[in-house]
Amino acid sequence: MSKIIPKNFYSSELANDTQHGLSSAIFTSDLERGEELALQVDAGMTHFNDQTVNDAPHIPFGGNKASGLGRFGNPWVVEEFTTTKWVSVQTKYRQFAF
Repeated sequence: MSKIIPKNFYSSELANDTQHGLSSAIFTSDLERGEELALQVDAGMTHFNDQTVNDAPHIPFGGNKASGLGRFGNPWVVEEFTTTKWVSVQTKYRQFAF
């Protein structure tokens, strides 16, 4: 799904008005405004003056909303599929204070 926003129309609200959020692109000569918009767009990736289909093994790849949760690509995938849990084992009898 794609939305084309008219020239000289800046609205992250319009761009976010979708249930999907895998990738987005912003075409602009105003890179400062483009960066501001990119941070407001609810998508896993935002590309400047480029296609929305980019992938590299050293960059986190993933979407937001109905386009998935989490990021693939090392080392991000390790954190996404890992849950830290503390498990302790007492092998000798211990008197509790309560």
